[in-house]
Amino acid sequence: MENSDAKKDIKSAEVTKKDCVIEVKDLRKVYKIGNEKVVALNKINLSIYKGEICCILGTSGSGKSTLLNMMAGLEKPTKGSIEIKGNPIEKMNEKRLAGFRQKYIGFIFQSYNLLAALTALENVAMPLIFRRVPKAKREKIAKKYLKMVGLEERYKHKPSQMSGGQQQRVGIARAFVGTPEIIFADEPTGNLDTKTSIEVMHIMWKMAREKTQTIVIVTHDPEVALYADKVIHIRDGDIQSIEERSVDDVYEKYIKPYEENYVHV
Repeated sequence: MENSDAKKDIKSAEVTKKDCVIEVKDLRKVYKIGNEKVVALNKINLSIYKGEICCILGTSGSGKSTLLNMMAGLEKPTKGSIEIKGNPIEKMNEKRLAGFRQKYIGFIFQSYNLLAALTALENVAMPLIFRRVPKAKREKIAKKYLKMVGLEERYKHKPSQMSGGQQQRVGIARAFVGTPEIIFADEPTGNLDTKTSIEVMHIMWKMAREKTQTIVIVTHDPEVALYADKVIHIRDGDIQSIEERSVDDVYEKYIKPYEENYVHV
């Protein structure tokens, strides 16, 4: 995508504040460890809107991963509620949750979570199987997304034949392939070097902006947070502060310079 096109796209992707996709209210999570109670989250209140790239930033043990797991419906809250697109996640049973995730949510993991026996193409196409997309069509779509992440020459490669950065690109393509409205990313650059981390964040940013998708990133790395237009600082289960910046600001400071100075592999 040319810079002029990207500029046009981010203008159309500016967040509309009335369009809230994730609403967290008075969320509390307490774990019992023996006779002790450990408070992981303490009355978290948070709104995330359509098209936002939101980063939950905190050190190990801050509660950031617990918060992501709650929003993804992987853990139940002790108290409080989480609504995604107006649906109370904590009240859903496993069957309904599975269907809801398949329809609306994509995941990117620190450890890539690719199936070792499958090629890059097969890994990316997998979410489309659950949507009952015919094989020829899903392979065509998967190839399109692999090309978008710069892996058009790696369709037939298995994870063991790719670098960590390439595997994470496959993971990104897989998360985006079904065009979910929301993508949860858990330490997406945690196993990558600095240069590859920048490449990965650039790809995620561009792909999300093109279709006004919402990304929620959990990370301990302040460098990753630079790509977010909302940064939630969390410590000891409490939100310390929320920092917001414009999409234009992120583009001018981090996306545009990268595109002007680096050639994509």
